[in-house]
Amino acid sequence: MAEPGSSIDLHDAGPMRALAHPLRLKILGLLRLEGPLSVSMLAAATGAASGSISYHVGTLAKHGFVERVPERERDGRERWWRAAHEITRMRTEEFLDDPDRREASDAMRRAVIDAYHRELLEALEAERTLEPEWISASDSSDGAAQLTIEEFRELTADLDAVHAKWWARGREPRAGTRPVRWITHTFPRPTR
Repeated sequence: MAEPGSSIDLHDAGPMRALAHPLRLKILGLLRLEGPLSVSMLAAATGAASGSISYHVGTLAKHGFVERVPERERDGRERWWRAAHEITRMRTEEFLDDPDRREASDAMRRAVIDAYHRELLEALEAERTLEPEWISASDSSDGAAQLTIEEFRELTADLDAVHAKWWARGREPRAGTRPVRWITHTFPRPTR
């Protein structure tokens, strides 16, 4: 797995465009969640051909998102990969005056939002196989409030602290655990 708390900060259009591909996002997510995986394991998990996985992992590696794990490559035929970072960050306000980076940022964020949508629909379908207590512990909600910019920043910082707490506690599987996913967004609503 990636070093706990490690992050990559995106400033250039190339890495953002690399992550604008749904299969690359899925590969990176699997490596971050499950730790090192081989190309054939990634192919089985995604349903993509091994050759396609190799191509996309190579693109992720070129931009520093993943790295090889040669100590797991026993026979030299199978490549193993791990996430190089636990978190991807970017500051979209940096790109407001740069059309190329803004376009790449928008494409990447749209791909991420599409991936979230697919994941939420898959979770809805999966409820049929879950125990009732796991379903009742789930939440799907939204909210809105009239906030100042300082309050808005405080809300986002509070959510970051919640994420950090549960990432730290749930990094490794333990008895009685299963993967739990959260997706949160904070954003200003357009005024009319």
